[in-house]
Amino acid sequence: MAAGGFITDLKQKFRQGDIVTRLIFLNVGAFLLVSLVSLFLTLFRWNAYAWLHWLELPAWVSAFVRQPWSLITYMFMHAGLLHLLFNMLWLYWFGRLFLNIFSSKHLRGLYVLGGICGGLLYMIAYNVFPYFEDAVFGSYLLGASASVLAIVIATAVREPDYQVQLLFIGGVRLKYMALFMIVLDLMFLTAENAGGHIAHLGGALAGWWFASGLQRGHDATRWINRVIDFIGGRWSPKPRKPKMKVHYGGGRQQDYDFNARKKAQAAEVDRILDKLRKSGYGSLTDEEKKSLFDASKK
Repeated sequence: MAAGGFITDLKQKFRQGDIVTRLIFLNVGAFLLVSLVSLFLTLFRWNAYAWLHWLELPAWVSAFVRQPWSLITYMFMHAGLLHLLFNMLWLYWFGRLFLNIFSSKHLRGLYVLGGICGGLLYMIAYNVFPYFEDAVFGSYLLGASASVLAIVIATAVREPDYQVQLLFIGGVRLKYMALFMIVLDLMFLTAENAGGHIAHLGGALAGWWFASGLQRGHDATRWINRVIDFIGGRWSPKPRKPKMKVHYGGGRQQDYDFNARKKAQAAEVDRILDKLRKSGYGSLTDEEKKSLFDASKK
């Protein structure tokens, strides 16, 4: 009963939580499951690590062709508890900040997009640069770092002057933090964990691509969210437009009501745009951001 109640409580927290909470649940759950399976195999003196390679992303293209799903699964795998802890802390902090600017679907899609771009850049680098020719056949990538860095960079691109408080340092603007992280990864491209730093740069590129594109009206995560919705069973075809019907009586009143609503919506958008020009994007409430976003799609 106690175990069943605990599992039920976790399911309820997962369903009620926002996208940041759900992604943390998925990463922690994957880590616990992998740890338990590895422990079970070790007790029977079986190879506890060989099966993990089927979930990690290989650098060798021929190996990747045999396990293409690893381009997705690797971003939910972690090498140890500290690896998991640091990634989830970054995801929690910047995920919350991201949701003040963008939507939950944007975060969900960007997490996957950042992981995909990080993984692809990792494989390209290991197969193109001669420096990695001795390591390409036995190298594997795992971790959510590329996905998390995509979220960090996207937030910094949209709100570059937003200040975050760092321990022992104080307030630091997001644009400087993002620049520091990118330079740090560039400096360690030939270090022991070169693959991880290359993946970080791929995730950073995805974050910049998403944020800069969205400002021009292009959502780079749209196709990913459509695929996720389809797999999750939430996709549904667009409803057909109903056939035109002729209504007798009340037509003028309906036209009047429709025009009144359109006029009120236009006035509200004008008010939000005026507030945006005077006080900046950060001054808008969540409802005003949503209204502005909805109006931009029409």
